[in-house]
Amino acid sequence: MTATPPASGAPFDYFAHVELPTPSLGDDEVRRLFAQTFGVEIDLRSLGSQQDQNFRVFARGSDEPLGVLKISNPAFSEAEIDLQDRAAARVADHDPTLRVPRLVAGPRGPMSAWWDSSSGRVHARVLENISGSTLMGSGYLSPAVVARLGDLAARVSVALDGFTHPATARVLQWDARHALRVIDALLPGETDEAVRDALRAATADAAATLTPIADRLPVQAGHFDITDDNVLRAEPGALPDAVIDFGDVTASWRVGEIATTVSSVLHHDGADALSTLPALRAFHARRRLTSDEIAAVWPLVVLRGVVLVLSGRAQVRIDEANDYAASALDREYRIFETATAVPIPVMTAAIRADLEGAPDGGDTDRAWRSGPLLTLAGEIAVLDAGTVSALNDDGAWLDGGALDRAAAAALDRGAACSVIPAWEPVLTGAPRRTPAAPATVPTGATVWLAEPTALTAAAVAGATVADGTLTWTDGRETVTITGLPADATAAELPARTRLFARRFPSDGAQPPARVVPALAAAWWTVVGDVGPALGLPASPGPRHPSDDLLERRYRVVADVQEHYYTAPPQIERGWREYLMDVDGRVYLDMVNNVASVGHAHPRVVEAATRQMHLLNTNSRFHYGGITEYGEKIAATLPDELDTVFFVNSGSEAVDLALRLAMAATGRRDIVAMREAYHGWTFASDAVSTSIADNPFALETRPDWVHTVAAANSYRGAHRDADAARYAPEAVADIDRIVAGGALPAGFVCETYFGNAGGVALPAGYLQEVYAAVRRHGGLAIADEVQVGFGRLGRWFWGFQEQGVVPDIVAVAKSIGAGHPLGAVITRREIADRYRTQGYFFSSTGGSPVSAAIGSAVLDVIQQEGLQDNARDVGAHLAARLEDLGTRHPIIGRVHGSGLYLGVEFVRDRETREPATAETAAICDRLLELGVIMQPTGDHQNVLKIKPPLCVTKDSVDYFADALARTLETGW
Repeated sequence: MTATPPASGAPFDYFAHVELPTPSLGDDEVRRLFAQTFGVEIDLRSLGSQQDQNFRVFARGSDEPLGVLKISNPAFSEAEIDLQDRAAARVADHDPTLRVPRLVAGPRGPMSAWWDSSSGRVHARVLENISGSTLMGSGYLSPAVVARLGDLAARVSVALDGFTHPATARVLQWDARHALRVIDALLPGETDEAVRDALRAATADAAATLTPIADRLPVQAGHFDITDDNVLRAEPGALPDAVIDFGDVTASWRVGEIATTVSSVLHHDGADALSTLPALRAFHARRRLTSDEIAAVWPLVVLRGVVLVLSGRAQVRIDEANDYAASALDREYRIFETATAVPIPVMTAAIRADLEGAPDGGDTDRAWRSGPLLTLAGEIAVLDAGTVSALNDDGAWLDGGALDRAAAAALDRGAACSVIPAWEPVLTGAPRRTPAAPATVPTGATVWLAEPTALTAAAVAGATVADGTLTWTDGRETVTITGLPADATAAELPARTRLFARRFPSDGAQPPARVVPALAAAWWTVVGDVGPALGLPASPGPRHPSDDLLERRYRVVADVQEHYYTAPPQIERGWREYLMDVDGRVYLDMVNNVASVGHAHPRVVEAATRQMHLLNTNSRFHYGGITEYGEKIAATLPDELDTVFFVNSGSEAVDLALRLAMAATGRRDIVAMREAYHGWTFASDAVSTSIADNPFALETRPDWVHTVAAANSYRGAHRDADAARYAPEAVADIDRIVAGGALPAGFVCETYFGNAGGVALPAGYLQEVYAAVRRHGGLAIADEVQVGFGRLGRWFWGFQEQGVVPDIVAVAKSIGAGHPLGAVITRREIADRYRTQGYFFSSTGGSPVSAAIGSAVLDVIQQEGLQDNARDVGAHLAARLEDLGTRHPIIGRVHGSGLYLGVEFVRDRETREPATAETAAICDRLLELGVIMQPTGDHQNVLKIKPPLCVTKDSVDYFADALARTLETGW
């Protein structure tokens, strides 16, 4: 053992040390050498590394880390260790907001020394222990975290610009400039032939792009290992703010910094090539990439994947005890597979479009330059299979055969050809549930010909047929037409047969039949449009109708009329419990209690359409619908609630209910439960005290509104069994209000605490409170806007769960299935008292169309057993969610009944601290997994689960599985 370093040797050259076993000092030896050298007795904990040996060290008996002990591989020289320390110090000095580890000083000075050990002479030094956790593992990385990775890489690159050191001449296996040499050295030793062939092919593709531009790529010093393993975040959920492990510092291609970083994203849950764009975008914003560097990024990512696979597998073969290297093999191969899942030209086009706005930099012209392969005479019927097409109405989007029938019908009407154009998203036949964006954009045209059609003589000369596929090529362009019968020839295409034609460069990859919308423009740039090759009009390429729609919305719609999500999908169709965006992706709607009987229910659509054909006017005319619908609603309620008012929304319904109470009693004061939301009109907003909707709700109440505590048995002042205290305290509050001279006209609350996420009121609560308010001459008002109409499963109305009968019921949302419709139901004598405040009139409340829709909705609920479905499917879902709660402490409690459920997320089950930020992130992750979900509650920490009542068991299982995946892999 010595504290004096030997003479500095030549910088490391990987090609002289292809086999590089890690140091393997035992714990006892490390403790002994550490104490002898640095004068500190330590405890230690081993950390993983592929080529060094790392420990977290603690002063003996202490829980506070002293630092991280790095025992460098003996192959590395003193100069290289100095390089690492100086580079780290340079970054820390240049960017103080970055947390970067520096050398630790001990009782004998800086803890850096050479040791004579059982593994030979090795260098040991202690670096600061940076608190926090890495992104290690293959859990999910949010776009914000991925972007931060790119930003960190850029900040380090900027800090090291101009940094020089003699040891940057070292030759490392991870240096992008040497990737092809590393691969040449390691590939022959790969024992798996299939792996070897895949790596060789990927390397050739990457080299073909990289080699011509290599000499033009800027070179500078860099970290070149800013990966998920080498960044830290101070606490779970925070963005990374620390960079560690400067062991790979060298001088190399500047673009290699971000290529290395984005490669580390690719093995994480749900990641694909497009997941790297936030990192590239963030890097480019701070450290602008040249055109050549943009062209080099993805080839370098692919080569990084190849090197990772070969190096990891080689390391395990020579160092079987290296568990760190062995455990990384699967994720390293996932990096390679994900990097090569998209051809380099396509991914480069996508990156260029994202960073520069044009996928080809204006350099690519994919116009068709040959003549058409066939001549089409007559009408060409262009079929629209997209989201808003009538072809997909009434659930027909689920039937892939709908396209063939529509094409045949067009041919029967005299069209010479039916065609579904390339590059336009197709909804027809799409999957119902989509954990990732599905491939919905066809790269070719689907064609049906009315008659057998010959290829032109020139086309026949370049065409061959094999296995039902016609292939034409002129050496520069290739066109394939699939779907031909077994006896087809190259001379003629068959009639009334679904054919699929694609075009691509003869020296490039054939595109898949469909691609994801986010890559469609890039693919189109690379392969072009097949339409002109078939004699069809040219396609303008992939369209993105929602590109500026959000900006237009911001310009014309008031800011306070918000929308879900920061980057929302453009939803333009619904069916049952599904919502579809303009790209043909189907989402599971688990939040939409407005669409009570399911989106676009045929009976509701038919009722509305038929009535629009007949009559729609204001409700003062005499027509049958308003009477018949009123009778149907009244029949669902206790006999005494026999008189109905019709309005247009829940806000109007609650507003009218309050006015009725005031008119009937001749009073103006109202008692309301806190933390509730009742609407946006003057009166309904006045009794709304949810701070999620209005942070100043309590302070801005008018003097006629009095409140009692929110009877929340989970989060309120009285929890669990103590929740029985809410009712007597509310009664006492009402008595005090009266004693103070304010006689209540009524008491209003939700009969099931929907705003809190479906929290049941304590048993007997409404019995005691209703009795108290009635004792003082007031009325009981039940807000059933969210929970009424069968949603609770066991009860049609929420007040039934409490065993009470209110004086006034306000209901909306579900009763119109998306149509603006609300109702207030009360006793005749209360309704008659309204005239003391003048007359009542709502132009469209209970209009002929509104009445027809409402009547159809109620018929569907009753005749299709949707209340029973809410009970049974809801119970199944609640059980699934409860089971998740046994495995994930973030779930504080599962609330609710039927299909009004809530999952409350907490940071601590004892304190019940709301997990607000986590809930928002979970909702965003669920959207990526194809589920529409939103938070609710005053702390926005509860998932509000209220899907259409027709939701199936399979669908709620999909939701539960998506939530399980999110909780297991991260958000």
